[in-house]
Amino acid sequence: MQTDIPAPTCDAIPDGPAAEHCAPRRGRPRSEAAEQAIYTAVEGLMEEGNTLADLSIERIAVAAGVGKATIYRRWPNKEALLVDVVARLEAPPPEPTGGTVRDELVGMIDYMRRRGLVKRSRWVLKSALGQMDSWPELRATYQERVVKPRRELVRTIVRRGMDEGVLRSDLDLELVCEVLIGPILLRTVLWDDAPLDDPDLPERMIDAVLNGVRAVPAPPAGT
Repeated sequence: MQTDIPAPTCDAIPDGPAAEHCAPRRGRPRSEAAEQAIYTAVEGLMEEGNTLADLSIERIAVAAGVGKATIYRRWPNKEALLVDVVARLEAPPPEPTGGTVRDELVGMIDYMRRRGLVKRSRWVLKSALGQMDSWPELRATYQERVVKPRRELVRTIVRRGMDEGVLRSDLDLELVCEVLIGPILLRTVLWDDAPLDDPDLPERMIDAVLNGVRAVPAPPAGT
């Protein structure tokens, strides 16, 4: 007499592509408590000295006290989860306020200044960002989901400045963006010991650059 063999549950499937097929159970409500436990588990494992490469969905699930299926219902793979964890450690970029172009630029630079301070003070964030350079898949996902939107925000502000005649429209858009954010990136990425605790630094940086790229009104006719 033949008996039916039950199909393996998602939690019994090893990490890998097969397990990822367990993810799409649409319509199931998310549990904020479970997500918080997963985030906390990843941070805790990293604080214990584990590298990003050391972490597996199985280890994260055990540390969080959830099944692997619970993780795969929320993230398609480990890279997507880790990007969410890293992004969560950082403050979200500023929303447009409708203020002047200068004010929007100052707000963006101040966000990057504060992000630099957080990276210095939070070992987990600094460690995760540093390890991405040796993990192409994770770095590509982080660039697409986190870095790219930030860059587009800067482009949006600069385009607005050019359209309104505040910034010179004869300059290359990307070049102007790089000139504006270059100084703060230098201090937060390359020079880890550069001072960032001056709250007036963003205004001084933006004003110094605007003096060079600000549009100059045309002289009155006949002069």
